[in-house]
Amino acid sequence: MIKYLQQGMQWLHGAPQKAPENADRVAGRNGTIAYQIMNAHRDQTNDGIMHIRFDALVSHDITYVGIIQTARASGLKEFPIPYAMTNCHNSLCAVGGTINEDDHVFGLSAAKKYGGIYVPANQSVIHSYAREELAACGGMILGSDSHTRYGALGTMGVGEGGPELVKQLLKNTYDVKPPEVVLCYVTGAPRKGVGPHDVALALVKATFAEGLVKNKVLEFVGPGLANLPYDFRSGIDVMTTETTCLSSIWATDAEIERYYQIHGRPQCYRKLEPAEGAYYDSIITIELDKVESMIALPFHPSNAYTIHEFLANADEILAGVEAEAKKKFPKAHLDLRSKVHEKGVLADQGIIAGCSGGLFDNIVEAADILRGGSTGNGYFSMSVYPTSVPTSLALTRSGKTEALLEAGVVIKPSFCGPCFGAGDVPANNGLSLRHTTRNFPNREGSKPGEGQISAVALMDARSIAATARNGGFITAATDVDYETEHLPYSFDNTVYQKRCYYGFGKAQPDAELILGPNITDWPKMYPLTDNMLLELAAVIRDPVTTTDELIPSGETSSYRSNPLRLSEFALSRRVPEYVGRSKAVAKDEAARRAGEKPEKLVRALSCVGDAEALLRNTQFGSCVFANKPGDGSAREQAASCQKVLGGFANICYEYATKRYRSNCINWGIVPFTLAEGAEFPYEDGEFVFVPGIREAISQGKEEIPAKAIRRDGTVEDLTLYVKGLTEDEKTIILEGCLMNYYAAQNR
Repeated sequence: MIKYLQQGMQWLHGAPQKAPENADRVAGRNGTIAYQIMNAHRDQTNDGIMHIRFDALVSHDITYVGIIQTARASGLKEFPIPYAMTNCHNSLCAVGGTINEDDHVFGLSAAKKYGGIYVPANQSVIHSYAREELAACGGMILGSDSHTRYGALGTMGVGEGGPELVKQLLKNTYDVKPPEVVLCYVTGAPRKGVGPHDVALALVKATFAEGLVKNKVLEFVGPGLANLPYDFRSGIDVMTTETTCLSSIWATDAEIERYYQIHGRPQCYRKLEPAEGAYYDSIITIELDKVESMIALPFHPSNAYTIHEFLANADEILAGVEAEAKKKFPKAHLDLRSKVHEKGVLADQGIIAGCSGGLFDNIVEAADILRGGSTGNGYFSMSVYPTSVPTSLALTRSGKTEALLEAGVVIKPSFCGPCFGAGDVPANNGLSLRHTTRNFPNREGSKPGEGQISAVALMDARSIAATARNGGFITAATDVDYETEHLPYSFDNTVYQKRCYYGFGKAQPDAELILGPNITDWPKMYPLTDNMLLELAAVIRDPVTTTDELIPSGETSSYRSNPLRLSEFALSRRVPEYVGRSKAVAKDEAARRAGEKPEKLVRALSCVGDAEALLRNTQFGSCVFANKPGDGSAREQAASCQKVLGGFANICYEYATKRYRSNCINWGIVPFTLAEGAEFPYEDGEFVFVPGIREAISQGKEEIPAKAIRRDGTVEDLTLYVKGLTEDEKTIILEGCLMNYYAAQNR
């Protein structure tokens, strides 16, 4: 079905072949589609780093306020490239009073002042708008959302934290080491009933756990592409984020040319294909004809099974999910085995939404499966969120919206909420089936710390519709007899022209920014001092820690524009004590800066030297230890909230994604790592002292000796690492954060 091979490959005569041992990898990579595009967007600095300038930027209403506030504090005058701000995450203006709509008003005022594109609430989800209006073959788009993926349309999309967009707004570059490229060779044609989420979940399952494609670029080519409509390709492509790859790109053909013609931008098409002799570092073979209907159980898209395999072993598999939930959330009791009945496994909810699920073809086929059927009047319910108003218009005009309504499906506006727990939250112990991107803990909106919990399983829209038709009993769409046809799609952007603000190139410097009472500036942050004393405020031993655990989604979204209030939610659903511990550390650091001698600091520093002398040049901050932090969302707040609370470092064995590590660096959090296999037996409340940290960062030292201070005062040697910092990254850490870095340039 899907196989990975760590083997160098060359593209020869229209097919992959094993590369010779002496193949020139560097020169050969330049023939890949990925490097053809990246080389056209990089400057020519010869320092082993790719310095890239993007063609456009995209953000949504959880991130754009902070980005603009940071850029404004750093000297922003005008948006230098198209910057689209969509309003698809905080669209429900029902939590926090006027806060969410205040952010939207701020966004429109910023678009007017700086020359941006503003997409009002419920017009489109961020990635749908980018596909429809910004993508172009050979282009590159940077987004402050991890699912920034437009590779199927010939555009390399990269999802990063907000500070990376700030750099682009200030005409600086995105800096990345030249990535490896993985050839995804696609053959065959999908069976009837198999959809893009089935292929995507199988791909994530095959690659995620062992980090096979982490920070690499996936390049899709092969004869199987001809059997995939563009919506099908986009549905797979957006899920490549869950493999932890850096970006993705696909060969383009007549189907993609047709996409640009339909969307009124034929000039944006050009044929993309690998050059003869292009070199790939490894290969994934995807045999579409062997892909089955899939389901990904909590709490990760990689926890995937064929639906048939799951149904045959449901009690055992769900017992494993319950055991994981019990370990993570001791205050809650997840009971999923009660869903297992003689007839099958009964779900409570079906949701088709967002950048992966709410696509035209997905909804059309779901409607065809439900034609003449019913979602029933029991506990099972089903909602569909088309990805944009143009998609909704096309569905309405085709009669598919009518068919879904007749079957009992609720049609809702374009909104990303079901993907992160801000819409259609199921009941306690509910099992929600979703064609969305993630099923991490709390992505369904529950609060396990308060004793409530529910679960999300990912499935393709086709199997969700088949399940709805079968009374809520989980059913593979391949087991259902139905008729469907690939309806032609007609894109009508009239509503965009009527509702969206197109201000690029039309900046109004005298326009006022409208700041609601919740929109606040960042607190003052200080440069790195000579030494660093860290108190472990959270020690997490889970194999992987997601950004949703570092800063939860859902109702916290209302406070994304208020750094101080948002920081109160940091790690609240994973380590509830973290905020209080970090605040206590920050209070002692403030006292130290004021010339006082906090007892805790004196006691800890006296274990490693002259406390009186060290107090003058030793910064005191909190620290998070996790085995592998940062999987999932690009939200910079996962790092910025730690810094606002006085966090100065992370310690881990590896960072789950480049984007989380970049977020830490951009907020002045030192990204320490440990050697593979090294022990870290320390617990919360214990200390790590790092002498000479400023000098080490400044001189680019990658191995840094430190001291661990146990509760009883015992001191143990500890070796930390900070590897691969660029010159700019060193300076950002030394200055204390990206804003300070820019302020220093303007001094």
